[in-house]
Amino acid sequence: MKIALIGFGEVGQILAAALAGQGELSVYDRLFEQEDSAPSRALRLFEVRPGADAADAVRDADLVISAVTAAQDLVAARSVVAGLKEGAFLLDLNSVSPGQKSASAAVIGPAGGRYVEAAVMSPFPPKGIASPMLLGGPHARAFLEDCGALGFSGAQVFSPTLGQASAAKMCRSVMIKGIEALVTESMLSARRYGVDATVLASLGDLLPLPDWSATARYMISRSIEHGVRRAEEMDEVAQTVREAGLDPLMSRATAERQAWAPQFADALAEEDLGRMLDAILQDIDGKSR
Repeated sequence: MKIALIGFGEVGQILAAALAGQGELSVYDRLFEQEDSAPSRALRLFEVRPGADAADAVRDADLVISAVTAAQDLVAARSVVAGLKEGAFLLDLNSVSPGQKSASAAVIGPAGGRYVEAAVMSPFPPKGIASPMLLGGPHARAFLEDCGALGFSGAQVFSPTLGQASAAKMCRSVMIKGIEALVTESMLSARRYGVDATVLASLGDLLPLPDWSATARYMISRSIEHGVRRAEEMDEVAQTVREAGLDPLMSRATAERQAWAPQFADALAEEDLGRMLDAILQDIDGKSR
């Protein structure tokens, strides 16, 4: 099988490692134009053919996997059309709204491709290609039958109706990313007032967890590490809520808090929640002077 990856960031590289030896693998990332970019440097670690452009990368491929940022989803779909093989599957792993998935499908279908939406329902590491995925669209079942053996052990056909799988993921993200934002705001404020231990204890009474301190640190660290990507996804979540006919008040605020968090990357060195919060607050104070 010939397989093409569009997007060679963290997810693309995990997929390349998982698919090694299972067929001819070609890749393209728009950052290949920059020799010192992370995707360009990663090319040296894999036995793959870098495409001159996206259309070149997907030429003759039986399976194309789109693993780009949310903002690039439709751009990526359009970029492969000129090289897309008749009947090739395009698996769209990107976290975008149902409307955006439908727009990408409307590009791939007329070009002869079989578009499959995939909603990844967990962090991609550590399971990678075996992560739980909801597959949607009229070609989802055929994809699983033809390509499931490549390692998509966590994938399941969710709905033949395009958009429902993505809706499930986006609505889940309202909660998951929203809780991260709420914990960040709550804990930083509580630390400033010296009441963080009391707040954590009360959370343990309301929502019993083995270790609320460790959970809070983990949630805050996820926003710091992946806030840029999470903010992009939350923009798509907000669009999903709009498409449902609601004003995305909470999703917009979550996107702002997620986008704000990565500036405090130095605080990740602190293993203790309290010291992490102190490091962030000190950075905030320094920036305000």
